[in-house]
Amino acid sequence: MENLDDEVRAEIVVIDVSVVQNSYELHQLLKRQLSFPNFYGNNWDAFWDAITGLVELPNRLVFIGWDELLVILPRDAKILKECLEDKNKKYPSTFVEVEYR
Repeated sequence: MENLDDEVRAEIVVIDVSVVQNSYELHQLLKRQLSFPNFYGNNWDAFWDAITGLVELPNRLVFIGWDELLVILPRDAKILKECLEDKNKKYPSTFVEVEYR
């Protein structure tokens, strides 16, 4: 039987958010790229639940097209960044280096 603690975290995941046009598309992209479960709820509460208990995030997360996301979805971009920062503060043992390009 495989122990989840023995799984190796992915080193890096790159997510291109430059083509996202709405919140639903952003959540679907995050779901795909971060391997969220099928029941993922496509909202920020569900995102928080996923990153703090359902999936193991990579060591490094790189967002490409961040400036475009800030223009198209400023509120969502702010919440996404805050969620990742809060996760790193509350769960330092699974710290994720995040880069916004």
